[in-house]
Amino acid sequence: MEEKRFQKNDSGFICKNCGFEVKPLGVTSRDHCPKCLCSIHIDINPGDRANDCLGMLRPVQVLPDPKKGYIIVYRCEKCGATVRNKAAYPAKVQPDDINLLIKLTAGKM
Repeated sequence: MEEKRFQKNDSGFICKNCGFEVKPLGVTSRDHCPKCLCSIHIDINPGDRANDCLGMLRPVQVLPDPKKGYIIVYRCEKCGATVRNKAAYPAKVQPDDINLLIKLTAGKM
């Protein structure tokens, strides 16, 4: 039997970049700030919180996806890894800033 790579870990947190209080999403693992879109390089597989890097993940691009909505592409400031995460837009609780998503889709950040 194949092991699940996704683990639900829907905890709230304080954004290390902008200090915004991020609330649990209520559906899946919340992994980035809806205000500035930054994240911490904390997961190896979604929700596992098993990565020791803990570098700041900065959004560098947003890709539209017909099935998933928006995909945020990050680059880790510490190790240089590129990470992709599904945007929380739309969302009932603290949806991602659509203006930032559009700017990153257009390459204007």
